[in-house]
Amino acid sequence: MRIFVAGAAGVIGRLLLPKLLQAGHEVIGLTHKEENKTILESIGAQAVIADVYERESIFAAIQAAQPEVVIHQLTSLSQRNFADNSRIRIEGTRNIVDASLTNGVKQIIAQSISWAYEAGEGPATENTPLDANASESRMRTIEGIRSLEKAVAEIPNHVILRYGMLYGQGTWYDAAGLMTEEIRQGRLTATEAVTSFLHVEDAANAAALALNWPSGPVNIVDNEPARGIDWVPVFSEILGAPRPPLQMGREGWERGASNTKARMDYGWSPSYPSWRSGFAQSLKG
Repeated sequence: MRIFVAGAAGVIGRLLLPKLLQAGHEVIGLTHKEENKTILESIGAQAVIADVYERESIFAAIQAAQPEVVIHQLTSLSQRNFADNSRIRIEGTRNIVDASLTNGVKQIIAQSISWAYEAGEGPATENTPLDANASESRMRTIEGIRSLEKAVAEIPNHVILRYGMLYGQGTWYDAAGLMTEEIRQGRLTATEAVTSFLHVEDAANAAALALNWPSGPVNIVDNEPARGIDWVPVFSEILGAPRPPLQMGREGWERGASNTKARMDYGWSPSYPSWRSGFAQSLKG
């Protein structure tokens, strides 16, 4: 198939493109940076340079590519710029979806998150509503996710990958990542907040497999939702960092997510089933 990947030079995109090419697909990769063109072409993809906020440019790029599938992996998280990330989810997704619909694209796969669910006990499933009662600071994220998922659902075959917290190369949790530095400096307090993690390699694998999945949202997370009081000390020990301060309690929405649907219904299984071994492998590798 002809597949148009938005965010092709991102941490997931760079892992995803080789998988698609090896499967025999023709891949057109979108990036907004000229310096990424050589990287994409060296992988074997065609490179398109355009800004997702420039509507006419996105329409022209998708019209020229004439893809059968669009994979949306765009984010703006390398510097924790949450405002830009919400803008991508709202404005950028709208432009991608409209251009796809205009050009007859029937299938889209899009990146979402697994921590936008409402408060509750136990890991959230795909049937759990998104958090309509979020605090003002969190609501920007929820509105971005809600807008992205609603827009993507306008395309007949739409798979929404609700990823866990990414770790591995290029993420906040790699050896040179932002969160790693916070832990090294003793600035992170371990609480009972539950996080569902996901290795970037598993995120890329899921995106490739999703070409054959039915429409709808699916949690793509590892098998072991983790309380901060459990994972932060393990992470600190791997780094040789000081043990973190502990604090009991969590926000109601900090509940993690269940991957039962992905595993049981879709046959997906993570190569890194637990953050326990995954952290050790990715930080030492």
